[in-house]
Amino acid sequence: MKTALTDRLGLFFPLIQAPMAGTSTAELAAAVSNTGALGSIALGAIDAEASRKAIRATKALTDRPFNVNLFCHAPVAADPARDAAWIDSLRPIFSEFDAAPPERLNDIYQSFLTDDAKLAVLVEEKPAVVSVHFGLPRADQIAALKAAGCVLIASATTPEEGRAAVAAGFDMVIAQGVEAGGHRGVFDPAEDPRFATLPLTRLLARDLPVPVIAAGGIMDGAGIAAALALGAAGAQMGTAFASCPESAADAAYRAVLSGVEAGRTRVSAAISGRPSRGVENAFMRRADETKIAAYPYAYNLGKALNAAARAKGDNGYAPHWAGQGAPLGRALPAAELVAMLERETREAIAGLSRL
Repeated sequence: MKTALTDRLGLFFPLIQAPMAGTSTAELAAAVSNTGALGSIALGAIDAEASRKAIRATKALTDRPFNVNLFCHAPVAADPARDAAWIDSLRPIFSEFDAAPPERLNDIYQSFLTDDAKLAVLVEEKPAVVSVHFGLPRADQIAALKAAGCVLIASATTPEEGRAAVAAGFDMVIAQGVEAGGHRGVFDPAEDPRFATLPLTRLLARDLPVPVIAAGGIMDGAGIAAALALGAAGAQMGTAFASCPESAADAAYRAVLSGVEAGRTRVSAAISGRPSRGVENAFMRRADETKIAAYPYAYNLGKALNAAARAKGDNGYAPHWAGQGAPLGRALPAAELVAMLERETREAIAGLSRL
């Protein structure tokens, strides 16, 4: 199944397993890459040395290309007054779990834009693919990664972001629709028209001179075939792989993905400070988002609240990220899932050709 994505990376199937911070593992990425698709690991939430270990762990399990993902959010200075308002708004919920919130919030995820130690690791380790979320790296970082031989892929949630990625020198663009699970890759959350996957993919595939990868709500071969029909060179899927045994999803997350709750997802900034789609929970329903702290300071508090709730047996404050297609998920080993997706895609394409 040849597309611009498979040709560029030597893949056998035009599929990317999405990088999911906290859920992706070296084992999952390698299992997907070993089938001839593209596995991914998430480096945005870990430091340079942990990133090196994650890359080497994946290399030990596959000699095929894989993707590493970075967070390129604009760094935000601490705002004690804003942080205090957010802490105070959640203090009553903490008290329900006999806990107190932290009195100060920390910048827990360093942006790649200021992380030259991580850049040095990538230049040394030379992963086949580097993808970015929340924005674009500095021009010198892009040049260094290209000199290291990395194929660069940027998430775009609007046509403007897609054009910016191409102008910056990116090789491919992911069209992330609002249906997608996890954090939206929007460069500026205050300016988000929330394009759906179908129109965004078609707009970018029509207008950009680079391959476009569709992402958001795609869970089976019919969805992949639809993306290809729209002009995409492939599809990226995250929620579909969260239930694989190779993922780091815990028992509560897996139970939610396989239950009736999976059919009700929602975009909310309550948990982390940036808009993210997950299974609707008590955190999303109870938080006053008018007082929310900036990302990733808000995530520091969100993680503390989740820990307090879980200590009392309550999973209603956990970030169970999931796309709108979550009820279509299958809990299969990654290699079996990719094989099934390929069969379904071929069958869907054959069916369309008979119309």
